[in-house]
Amino acid sequence: MSDRTRNAGRSLDRRTYLSATAAVGATLLAGCSGGGNGNGGGNGGNGGGGNGGNGNGGGNEYLSEEPNYDGWFDDVSNYEGQTLDRRDADSVTVDVGAGDGLQFAPPAVAVSTGTTVTWEWTGQGGQHNVAAEDGSFESEQTNEEGHTFEHTFESAGTYTYICTPHEAVGMKGAIVVE
Repeated sequence: MSDRTRNAGRSLDRRTYLSATAAVGATLLAGCSGGGNGNGGGNGGNGGGGNGGNGNGGGNEYLSEEPNYDGWFDDVSNYEGQTLDRRDADSVTVDVGAGDGLQFAPPAVAVSTGTTVTWEWTGQGGQHNVAAEDGSFESEQTNEEGHTFEHTFESAGTYTYICTPHEAVGMKGAIVVE
């Protein structure tokens, strides 16, 4: 038996080992580099938002009684049956194009009358806008990262809104004003 024949099996094992090691290394590297944007909230958060959303700091506090949205959130992938309580904040930020680029985050927020809500574009998911179902506010369509749109809520009520181009895929949100 020649040296070449004797080493052929070992050489194949070495190649298999190196291929497997490279595949595992690539998987680990992808796992470490994907996901959040590095600022603590995961996929668009600013330090505390649930569902990859913008919590504007602090812990996640939710309303003790969930409003009746009459099925509004049935097709919204990042709504988990909770409305973020920011009634003590003067201003609140909602990310536009969060998660997979087709979400508002957080999807449901409670605020007090007189609160200004700012929607801030992530630059993900294409052209987005923010349009109230009742027509009380509407932004322009854009995909510019960092673009903002503001609305101050002066009257109590539940304000549902959509991204017009992505309503069919469940890009919806709600602001509950108390």
